[in-house]
Amino acid sequence: MLNSIISFSIRNKIIIGLLTVGLIVWGSYSLTKLPIDAVPDITNNQVQILTVSPSLAANEIERLVTFPVEQTMATIPNITEMRSFSRFGLSVVTIVFTDETDVYWARQQVNERLQTAKSLIPVGSGSPELAPISTGLSEIYQYIIRPAKGFESKFDAMELRTIQDWIVRRQLLGTPGVADVSSWGGKLKQYEIAVNTDKLRSMNVGIN
Repeated sequence: MLNSIISFSIRNKIIIGLLTVGLIVWGSYSLTKLPIDAVPDITNNQVQILTVSPSLAANEIERLVTFPVEQTMATIPNITEMRSFSRFGLSVVTIVFTDETDVYWARQQVNERLQTAKSLIPVGSGSPELAPISTGLSEIYQYIIRPAKGFESKFDAMELRTIQDWIVRRQLLGTPGVADVSSWGGKLKQYEIAVNTDKLRSMNVGIN
């Protein structure tokens, strides 16, 4: 069999040459279409829970937020690992499921238990939310917004947080491949309405 192939190749050099050139062209084209990644994604099935609480330190985040969330999620089936970290103003709980587990089923199970977790967290200490569906390589960049030199007095912590939430974050969310942008730190701008009950009563208007 091998001798026949060799004899055919020697007798038909032009055909073999054309086939070789065709294979080279086809291989070169296929090489440009390969989904090659510098850091291949080998992420397992996981669901992340994020809680932002700018007023709490890391140890308070761990005690008041991270621990209740982990305790509530521990009863979900098919969990292989649960890890977390707590830093100033931010709690991240990552729940890893078996490879056979459907990620949407896992997110549903976590979402059903979020209400219980929220009831265990003190009021004003943050509200846990599901992170977008992404990979373990999702957090690829962290940045800090600072005022330019000479403008420190013009932009305080509240102004910088407002710029982050309403300008920088919105523009980054429109970038292809960005699933979410998490913000923490600074001071959230709040609007407070003071009701003058005497004027309302004089005009026969109730608060409701």
